[in-house]
Amino acid sequence: MELIDIIKQENIVYKKSKVLNDVVMHYCPGCSHGTVQKVIAELIEELDLQERAIGVAPVGCSVFIYNYIEVDWQEAAHGRAPAVATGISRLNPDKFVFTYQGDGDLASIGSGETLHACNRGENILIIFINNGIYGMTGGQMAPTTIEGMVTSTTPFGRNAELNGHPLKITELIAKLPGTSYVTRQSVHTAAAVRKCKKAIKKGIQNVLEKKGTSFVEVVSTCNSGWKMTPVAANKWMEENMFPFYPLGDLKDDIKDEPASKN
Repeated sequence: MELIDIIKQENIVYKKSKVLNDVVMHYCPGCSHGTVQKVIAELIEELDLQERAIGVAPVGCSVFIYNYIEVDWQEAAHGRAPAVATGISRLNPDKFVFTYQGDGDLASIGSGETLHACNRGENILIIFINNGIYGMTGGQMAPTTIEGMVTSTTPFGRNAELNGHPLKITELIAKLPGTSYVTRQSVHTAAAVRKCKKAIKKGIQNVLEKKGTSFVEVVSTCNSGWKMTPVAANKWMEENMFPFYPLGDLKDDIKDEPASKN
């Protein structure tokens, strides 16, 4: 190996995870999905879980994850990912089983499966992408759409009196006895990505240590569905989504062990 090649290797500060397939992503420019999936791939590689990981994703933008992360996948019917993951986890207790779901899927048609899997404390990690709308099917109002938010089915903004109140399903899940770790994160800045990666890593470790259900919500943008530029979407999310969906841990029954003094 020539000296120049050695210098190049030593100066590498970032490279794409080997767990990510070498294909072009289908997500819209500025979409949060790609960033979250990059984080998941990096953690699977860093924790040497590629041969042990089994992911479950249902209908929606989340379904594209099968194309990008090279692990075993099982598709689920709309909303049924936690139920499918339950069966996989119980039959394969040595595997790391996780779901990857959007808000229209998880908090609407899948709300029953989500709540009951979490209440039972199934040994799985649920990753929940909350962009406040149905992103794939035309930008309709979702359970998580905040009041006043314009969607294709609420052109004048969500009206609680007419459309009902937004559903804070993560707060409900935090109250269930089967959950060990429930957190809400984002990936709109480099610092936020680092925090989100740390949270997902903790959820993975909880599954490996059989500590019940871990649940990571990621408040996200859908600039195509919101009809905004990526920059404007991030700003709108900060000003409107974060006050209603504040970031941080909602529940952590498994505290990190204190550092040894020795």
